[in-house]
Amino acid sequence: MSAFDRRSLLRTTLAAGVAAAAPVGALTTWARSTNVFTAHRLPIGVQVYAVDEFAKKDLIGTFASLSAIGFGALELAGFHGATPQQLRAAADSAGLAITGVHLNDKQLGTTDEDARKIAADLAVLGARNVVMQMFIFPRDIARREGEVFPTYLHRALREKGAEQWKQTAALLNARGAALQREGLRLAYHNHNAEFEPVDDTTGWEILVRETDPALVDFEIDAGWVAAAGLDPVALVSSLRGRVRQMHVKDIKAQVSPNFAFVQDPAEIGAGIIDWKALLPAAYRAGVRNFYVEQEPPFITDRFESLAKSVAFLRA
Repeated sequence: MSAFDRRSLLRTTLAAGVAAAAPVGALTTWARSTNVFTAHRLPIGVQVYAVDEFAKKDLIGTFASLSAIGFGALELAGFHGATPQQLRAAADSAGLAITGVHLNDKQLGTTDEDARKIAADLAVLGARNVVMQMFIFPRDIARREGEVFPTYLHRALREKGAEQWKQTAALLNARGAALQREGLRLAYHNHNAEFEPVDDTTGWEILVRETDPALVDFEIDAGWVAAAGLDPVALVSSLRGRVRQMHVKDIKAQVSPNFAFVQDPAEIGAGIIDWKALLPAAYRAGVRNFYVEQEPPFITDRFESLAKSVAFLRA
């Protein structure tokens, strides 16, 4: 047995121990909690980005560990170095449903043939939700020597100004229409840079105003909203009918409000977000897919961190 196999087995055993400690009937494949998840029979999902490096090494073992922790649904971040067939087989083996996938602006393509290819891949996965993971990447602005990536990205957005957000909105409308013809639904995932003032507005206001509600939804990342110094409850409530997915992400209290891709992640319930208020508000606004996501740095083993988040949501 390889070192990775042993670590995978250890995580699975750990998750099973957490499950065994829960009240009888508290755990099912759908990982219900006592609030939104129980009341509406919704699975607790996970964004696979959190364990991407493990999925690329051992897809089957990683999905099995996520299932043992208590997750019931997966949102992919691309295809994690695997084919749609391999992803579907691993998910089926673990008793997980793949309900969405993140793609970047290039992966969304430009033609109807590109949309048909995405639809064919998602048909294999059994999913219908596509999420543009961020704005159009500013490839025409070079990264300076020694410049860390978040600083570069923030600088590039500032240099491009409001036009960057208008171009992103136009792309969302175009690809949303193409994907809709294939029976798919497109959404946009926020970070915190969207909320920075630009030309007497914000990138976020441009995206909401200039995208067609019939073609484009939003996936709210609660952690990034909080990192911008905004109230996730107020934001999600303002999007009633246009928000269908949420990243369930928490941040620590010491995070200073910013628009520069800076956050300090925490397990769900260990940060500043009021989940008892946010989860029901999100459901009322139209969210039906909730995905736990935690970004590095992880203080402990990331599977342990994810297990703590599931335990909080179930409690």
